[in-house]
Amino acid sequence: MQSGDNRRYVLDSTAFLTMFEDEEGADTVQDLLERANRGEIFVFVSFVTFTEVFYISIRRKGEEEGFRRMGLMNALPVTRIESSKELSLTAGRLKASYKISFADAWVAATAIFYDAILVHKDPEFEQLEEKVKVLNLPYKPKGGSNNG
Repeated sequence: MQSGDNRRYVLDSTAFLTMFEDEEGADTVQDLLERANRGEIFVFVSFVTFTEVFYISIRRKGEEEGFRRMGLMNALPVTRIESSKELSLTAGRLKASYKISFADAWVAATAIFYDAILVHKDPEFEQLEEKVKVLNLPYKPKGGSNNG
């Protein structure tokens, strides 16, 4: 591992959807998960990301696929971060100060709280780059979106 390499990452729903749908950037997400499996890094996932992946998967592929993806996510070497007083205050401040979705405020708050790199392909996070370290996955061409 290179010196200065951050050992903590937060995966946004767009990172999971990139991997599940084998889009450009899927190899980056897979590599992070393999490194987490070897104990080289820590990967955190906000509770809200599980909800987002579930409902987006149901909309795109049906309920069976939503449950399949939840099973896969639960089996991955990630730490699920539940709501807490501290995270809710950070998410609330972000939501009040920036034009971001409720879910993205929670994901960004998780990255801030754990001093982690946020892995995503959501242009909404660009406005937070002074507050949150990010690893941008390749964005979809205009007209495509990973958000539901």
